[in-house]
Amino acid sequence: MKTSKIFKSALAVAAVFTLVACSSHTKVSADGSTDEPRWPKAESSTFNKNLGIFPDPSSLAQVKAGVTKDQLYYLLGRPHYNEGFVGVREWNYLMHFRTPGQGTNDVTTCQFKVLFDKKMVAHNFYWNPIDPSTASCPPAAAPATVAAPSTQRYTMNGDALFAFNRSGTADLLSGARGELDNLASRISKFDRLSSVVVVGHTDRIGSDNYNLSLSQRRAQTVANYLSSRGVPADVIRAEGAGETQPAVECSDKLGRSELIACLQPNRRVEIQVTGSGVLN
Repeated sequence: MKTSKIFKSALAVAAVFTLVACSSHTKVSADGSTDEPRWPKAESSTFNKNLGIFPDPSSLAQVKAGVTKDQLYYLLGRPHYNEGFVGVREWNYLMHFRTPGQGTNDVTTCQFKVLFDKKMVAHNFYWNPIDPSTASCPPAAAPATVAAPSTQRYTMNGDALFAFNRSGTADLLSGARGELDNLASRISKFDRLSSVVVVGHTDRIGSDNYNLSLSQRRAQTVANYLSSRGVPADVIRAEGAGETQPAVECSDKLGRSELIACLQPNRRVEIQVTGSGVLN
């Protein structure tokens, strides 16, 4: 008998709380919709001392029609207001968003309401702007910060690229092709690509005109190869510098073979890539 009285008392208390909750909250139809969403006072959140949450954008994006209460709890946590105990088909949250230039301390505050159907599956969602009252909820995401374009240089040993005194595609050495393939792959991953300038260089052996022509042909061959591997042709430019920009100086007293070896760093191709990405 005593247990029965306790049980009846508990039911009565639950009924009172349920009636109170129903009288002050949204009237939800069987399909989880309403014509008049009602909002609790923003400052009356029960379960997190009116602090609200800064929701994880990726979690919030997953809150869609069809989620269950368990799934919603996992994504956003428990609701922040006291909607009642029995048959609750409404959850309310207090959310904050970083919005530079809008809201108190650059934070926009909104209430978020989830309505469930009779099977306790979420079907409809509502937003209520709090601060500022004219805010769009949820606020649009701030544009991603894009790194400023920078110019990076990649230098390739001319002797490792071409057979001696050669400049055509057929003259590219096997190791050079692999290196150029890797370079093209890295360039293709740039977020933004402004330009790719290929500059050929020679040593000072030979005439100025011949060296200028050789450096231009080598630069054009490398540019064409990069384009064939996916680097946009409209951003590539080939230039020949001939012998005008030596990396090292060598004595004329050296024998020819020693001079050729000494001048090796001057026989090179430089690739200057301007954009947002990592080249090396």
